[in-house]
Amino acid sequence: MITLYGMPHTRSFRVLWALEEIGAEYEYQLVNLGKGDAKTPEFLALNPSGKLPVLKVDDLVLTESAAICSYLADAHPDKQLIPSVGTADRALYNQWCFFVLSELEQPLWTMGKHKFALPKEYRVREVQKTAGFEFMRAIRVLEKGILGRNFMVGEYFTMADLLVVHTLNWAQSLKIDHGSKLLDQYLDRVRQRPAWSRALAIDNARKSEMA
Repeated sequence: MITLYGMPHTRSFRVLWALEEIGAEYEYQLVNLGKGDAKTPEFLALNPSGKLPVLKVDDLVLTESAAICSYLADAHPDKQLIPSVGTADRALYNQWCFFVLSELEQPLWTMGKHKFALPKEYRVREVQKTAGFEFMRAIRVLEKGILGRNFMVGEYFTMADLLVVHTLNWAQSLKIDHGSKLLDQYLDRVRQRPAWSRALAIDNARKSEMA
């Protein structure tokens, strides 16, 4: 039994999209952060940090979105969503996944924390400029990585692309213009995937339930 604990417009979308890519049967358990659902003893028993997403597969509980996506891809090798262990492509896959988390996403989350996530007394308005500079520096590196390629690794879509595209979508939602036609083309290419469309429809439906 697979259960995704998540909420629309969060990193939960990464796992939702990954589940649609592998064609899994799963339950989506809505966790409303605004109502304190992630602070209950039951949820904290799953993830002591009180954060999303959480994936429960039988007795296995995973809590980091990139780790979850890689696990799902490894568990379904027939879907070809992750390169084989020990190959050069797997090394590049890991490189880009870590890059997303440490370089591309980090400044966006810094902006978000200092806009809405942190208590008001801990928000520093001036950090926005620095975080924006860091994000654009990461964008230039990403451009070089995708130059001359359809996807980040090899010639097929992997979970590394899923992480990149979700993060770039996040930037768009924050009204941050990366200014790259090359990355816009890449985004358009990946968004044509049926699993992306299904996940987006589910995410929007869950959002409506919270209204």
